[in-house]
Amino acid sequence: MLEEAGVLEIVGVLEGAVLEGAVLEGAALEGAALEGGVLEGAALDRAALEGAVLEGAALDRAALEGVVLEGVLEGAVLEGVLDRVVLDDGAVLEGVVLEGAEVLEDGVILNLRYRR
Repeated sequence: MLEEAGVLEIVGVLEGAVLEGAVLEGAALEGAALEGGVLEGAALDRAALEGAVLEGAALDRAALEGVVLEGVLEGAVLEGVLDRVVLDDGAVLEGVVLEGAEVLEDGVILNLRYRR
């Protein structure tokens, strides 16, 4: 069953997640290795994901494993499994599946649908 909630903050590691409708701007990909469409061990510190789609890019539909996301994810659509989500009421969700979540400025997510 899908549940809906607003999210104030995303912390932790994305595993097997898909980023759609986003462009990386000013992101630091430190120690990133791209192999077979999989990014492993990459840190996206203070990354801003704004605007256009990654159509035809290497990261399109790629699985992000062990990627730590910190900062603002703007205009991104998140799908996949997220290890840990902190809701605006302080509740912590772990191992949730995101479907069609839209990230706005300041890390706020609208239209979050998730299932455990």
